[in-house]
Amino acid sequence: MIDFSGKRVLVTGAASGIGLAQARAFQKAGAEVIGVDLQDLAEPGFQLELCDVSDEGAVQRLSEKLGRVDILLNTAGVLDDYSDMSSTSFAYWKKILETNLNSVFLMTQAFLPLMKAEKSGVIINMASVAGLVAGGGGLAYTASKHAIVGFTKQLALDEAKSGIQVLAIAPGAIDTPMNAKDFLENDGEMAKWVARETPAGRWAKPEEVAELSLFLASPAASYMSGAVVPIDGGWTIK
Repeated sequence: MIDFSGKRVLVTGAASGIGLAQARAFQKAGAEVIGVDLQDLAEPGFQLELCDVSDEGAVQRLSEKLGRVDILLNTAGVLDDYSDMSSTSFAYWKKILETNLNSVFLMTQAFLPLMKAEKSGVIINMASVAGLVAGGGGLAYTASKHAIVGFTKQLALDEAKSGIQVLAIAPGAIDTPMNAKDFLENDGEMAKWVARETPAGRWAKPEEVAELSLFLASPAASYMSGAVVPIDGGWTIK
């Protein structure tokens, strides 16, 4: 196991799914973990701060309270029910982008200067296969994840000389509460179809994404600046 003792790790979307798995994995690896979410957890096992990461004022207050972090995991996000243009209102469009994209900008804007002062830091953004190809979500979700890919690459280029490493993870089918609808509706036909269409033949667990996060945040991956790493069972190689 990679040792993250002495590192402060901040994870958004830490109350469930991939964010919760990341928080637990980094804590197990010795890090001081701070989770951020709108939802509370009875016994998270790590420090949990309630914050709307799409709200500029709330994020600024959070950064003033917490100070420097070594690793920032921008994981918070929501799906859009595969909505197409005809079923996506402008209000819904803005809601999806505020949650998925604006939060990444605001959290990075708040904590990047503290990293630059130390000339060290790792930022890992949660993209998606929907940030690489069409069909992984609806219009707003796909647009938000494509934007995260572009944001990650440009930020990595801009900040490489400052000692900041910026990466993104592009998950495919991950069995999380956010995707529970695929398993519950119509006898889980959507989940079965996704598994059949995935070359690996299955959904992944959030812990698998968390393990990838540990590697990417470690010194072993320090030459991977700007990389967008799929973890999708082969979905994007078809």
